[in-house]
Amino acid sequence: MTPQDVLAELTALADGDVPTHGGATMAYVYDSGLAEVDALAAGAQAAYQWTNALDPTAFPSVARIEDDLVAAASRLLGGGPTTVGTVTSGGTESCLLAVLAARTRWRAAHPDDERRPQLVLPVTAHAAFRKAAHLLDLTVVDVGVDPVTCRVRPADVEQVLSRRTALVVVSAPSYPHGVLDPVPEVAALAAAAGVPCHVDACIGGWLLPHLDSAPFDLSVPGVTSLSVDLHKYGYAPKGVSVLLTNDPEFRQGHWFATAGWPGYPVVNPTLAGTRPAGPMAAAWAVHRWLGTEGYARLAREARAATTALVAGLADVPGVRVVGTPATTLVALAGTDGLDVLHLADEATARGWLLQPQPPFTQPDGTTLPATLHLTVTAATAGRVPALLADLAGAARAALALPPPVPDPGLVSAVAGLDPASLSVADVDGLLDLAGLDGGPLPTRMAPVHALVAALPRPLAERLLAGVLDRVYRPTP
Repeated sequence: MTPQDVLAELTALADGDVPTHGGATMAYVYDSGLAEVDALAAGAQAAYQWTNALDPTAFPSVARIEDDLVAAASRLLGGGPTTVGTVTSGGTESCLLAVLAARTRWRAAHPDDERRPQLVLPVTAHAAFRKAAHLLDLTVVDVGVDPVTCRVRPADVEQVLSRRTALVVVSAPSYPHGVLDPVPEVAALAAAAGVPCHVDACIGGWLLPHLDSAPFDLSVPGVTSLSVDLHKYGYAPKGVSVLLTNDPEFRQGHWFATAGWPGYPVVNPTLAGTRPAGPMAAAWAVHRWLGTEGYARLAREARAATTALVAGLADVPGVRVVGTPATTLVALAGTDGLDVLHLADEATARGWLLQPQPPFTQPDGTTLPATLHLTVTAATAGRVPALLADLAGAARAALALPPPVPDPGLVSAVAGLDPASLSVADVDGLLDLAGLDGGPLPTRMAPVHALVAALPRPLAERLLAGVLDRVYRPTP
């Protein structure tokens, strides 16, 4: 094959993917709508594609790039003279490192306590924190949210704070519903209890400072650390995020250093050793070119598009907006018999990717409804009328369909299974019974999502892992 043949084959592989540009994919990707951003990022990434960010003494330009990104995030997000930070591979790693640093601090403060430290999470906190608790052996303490506003209530957080609490998390905004948690109130309660408070601003941190926002950043008393992604509304390629803290000692809690082997001394501020410098260079270049005013303009455009979308949804039959969107994230629930799982399928048929979110039962027994998640970017701004028209058509079609109800016999037969005892072959068999017989996923996903929602959560998680396990099996 020639190099051109290889690139043509690679391009053909992407034909089945959702589009990364144009504003119709309303999850996973963030499009500025500016061709100059794409070209600049590609050039910067190519210039650093072979650079290893493992050792800044060998590649001092990488240290400069990282320091510049951290300084920019600090200026934007209420940092001060003691603020330090770390550039990571994405929001999940930033959140995980914040939990690691908090666990390190808790263990140092409680050397004789052999119990697992606790991570206090509103149920709407990003799943990355649950992953961190799983990997780092913390106990998650779930805190329900107000079923109308979807914001965590400070009094509920206060009730669960204890000697075992290592970290409290709030969202700015939350991913599921796009609402802003009461950061100052929760941070004050955490500080009074001597507990660190982390603000997950991964999706909103590069937007909120340019909008009329309630306080949420490092300037808020009691906020210990904050995460913000540049590959979201910083409009940089995947994956670049920044973890900030006003306490340099806190940052040391997630660093790793060893001279305990015959090789070179290893010092890692992140989970990875070797780190790609290309995405960092791309983020640096995009930030340098757009500047504060460029980001402010894009934020205003995306917010204006969100406001227009929310206003127009009042005329779409069978849907309602959940909570009050603080930035550019919108969650839609169904009314008048409309099932949003059907709405997602109908929107897909019309060229839009809207992300289904299943219903969720909170610790107190109240239920948050199934919703569709929409992420609005600057590229969506000119397409809001088309989106509203397609949503109206999709809603009318969805209203005409019966609710997606899983086979009650199948649900009853599998509900009592112990997911920990299921082998890969067992899961394959269950997926075959559910209609996923090893081929491509069905065109309509509503029945699959309905089955997942009907099963006990641990079993549903095991089956979802089984679906992805099938996706990642190479063809013989």
